[in-house]
Amino acid sequence: MNVAIRPSQDRDLAEIAAIYRHHVLHGVASFEEVPPDEDELARRRRDILALRLPYLVAEGAGRVVGYCYASRYRTRSAYRFTVEDSIYVDAAEIGRGIGRALLENLIERCCELGYRQMVAVIGGSDQWPSIRLHEALGFMRAGLLSAVGFKFGEWIDCVLMQRPLGSGSDLPPLGFEQSNKGDQLG
Repeated sequence: MNVAIRPSQDRDLAEIAAIYRHHVLHGVASFEEVPPDEDELARRRRDILALRLPYLVAEGAGRVVGYCYASRYRTRSAYRFTVEDSIYVDAAEIGRGIGRALLENLIERCCELGYRQMVAVIGGSDQWPSIRLHEALGFMRAGLLSAVGFKFGEWIDCVLMQRPLGSGSDLPPLGFEQSNKGDQLG
């Protein structure tokens, strides 16, 4: 399927909510157990956009078939150059390269914004499609959090993966001064 990757818009929220609802109810990509309503997803999207972080959709055949976004990995200031990716693809479209197109675009945009590391927290150590996608795009395994989630009556691991963005940790961030401890990026 040919898809166009573009910034999300308010009009996409119903389709985003439907995609996420499926993943909450049937998978372990999200550790939520009750799907949030469209208003809650709109609030979360506004929070991401307020930080000037990318929130993207894949559009194919006139509809949203996947979405992704970058969020702060952690809120304390020393983490300000690290983001976490989240990707969700319509269940009927999985395996068609949509997740890859979304993640490639997200990585590119985060590099342009000056971020230096991207972290993936993958629910389920048996989620090979997601793990392989991240590996194919330069992520390395950084760790395993065993049995940190409990969903569908089972304990679930999280696989931590990481990749450098731009020059990664080879150089200090642009405009960084040792005395500057404030929030540089959003």
